[in-house]
Amino acid sequence: MGPGFDAVIGDRDVLLVVDVQNDFCPGGALPVADGDAVVPVVMRLAEKFRHVVLTQDWHPPAHRSFASSHAGKLPFDQVALDYGPQILWPDHCVQETAGAAFPPGLMIPHAALMLRKGFRREIDSYSAFYENDHRTPTGLGGYLRERGFARVVVVGLAFDFCVRYSAEDARLAGFDVVVVEEGCRGIDVDGSVAATRSALTERGVRLIDTL
Repeated sequence: MGPGFDAVIGDRDVLLVVDVQNDFCPGGALPVADGDAVVPVVMRLAEKFRHVVLTQDWHPPAHRSFASSHAGKLPFDQVALDYGPQILWPDHCVQETAGAAFPPGLMIPHAALMLRKGFRREIDSYSAFYENDHRTPTGLGGYLRERGFARVVVVGLAFDFCVRYSAEDARLAGFDVVVVEEGCRGIDVDGSVAATRSALTERGVRLIDTL
């Protein structure tokens, strides 16, 4: 777990489960290798936490981040949009589809909030706190502050995209942030997993193997 980590979980701790959805699991539209392996880990951790928040990627059809919305482009190509560089993805987590749903094994009835993101057609949203313009808030920061939480423990998919940016923004918002790597899997585009570990450490996010 690392030196100095307080593993005692209390009422000021919240488990943030990022985008554990069918399309990010094997057989989905944008599968993360071994992505379904996080489900039992998340379920075990959820039993330890009284407070849980789930996020759900929730794209309208023809979302701007889809390669299919850009003539001549392929998934994983990069384009420059008005809010910055954007990796183009296969169509995934489209609203009201099976791919956007949570896996059958992910059942956390005591979760107090399910936050949907990426629902604005013109902008992608990796972070659970901000759209990809880094200016438009989702409201999660205010929710967590008003509930009195101090530490955010993050798990989910994918480690090097939505988990990374959610953890960075949680730290920027003033929370103590921990990422449990056992509960994450990465896509690893051009070394993005290693870059994520470096970026999170530099920002004061604690990475632990398990909890």
